[in-house]
Amino acid sequence: MSKKCELTGKIPLKGHNVSHANNKTKRRFLPNLKKVRFKSESLKKSLKLTVSNAGMRTVDKKGSFDQFLITAKQKNLSPRLKKIKKILLANSA
Repeated sequence: MSKKCELTGKIPLKGHNVSHANNKTKRRFLPNLKKVRFKSESLKKSLKLTVSNAGMRTVDKKGSFDQFLITAKQKNLSPRLKKIKKILLANSA
């Protein structure tokens, strides 16, 4: 399983642990990922996604999962969600 948010595209960042003596060792800053079930009203089915906490908050702000997908940028979405977005746009038009 890759450590990537399926909604926002967030991935691990690289950095250093810095000790009191200013020694630097490499570390990774991992996104806060959760397995979440979202329900699509227009498709009438639910999807289980690996989503960051920031992604969940963005979906809440937009109002619904469908509304988020319609307004989301294509490059940030996972391949699975790109197909679902295409279906949503076809249904709404």
